[in-house]
Amino acid sequence: MTRSDLVEELAARFAQLTHRDAEYAVKTILDAMSDALVRGHRIEIRGFGSFSVNRRPPRVGRNPRSGESVQIPEKRVPHFKPGKALREAVDAKTAELDAGKEAAGRKA
Repeated sequence: MTRSDLVEELAARFAQLTHRDAEYAVKTILDAMSDALVRGHRIEIRGFGSFSVNRRPPRVGRNPRSGESVQIPEKRVPHFKPGKALREAVDAKTAELDAGKEAAGRKA
């Protein structure tokens, strides 16, 4: 699902929202989440998951072309951890889809 798919879904579910209002709502939410992560805050959405910032320590890597050692500096990267309800919903739906594929495979 892309950002524009999300806007379309929001506009379709809420008839009182114009496409422009739905676009503005999605932009506002994503901007607020991005700003919070940039400031180092953790975002928790119950039933969905949490976003946090993880630190990757500096390390020594290799240039694949020349083989020489290269210092890779420390980085801070966004991290998403799905909540229990989301994990269970995804697992149940994918198991259901897999069972459907297996049944279709036996019919062929």
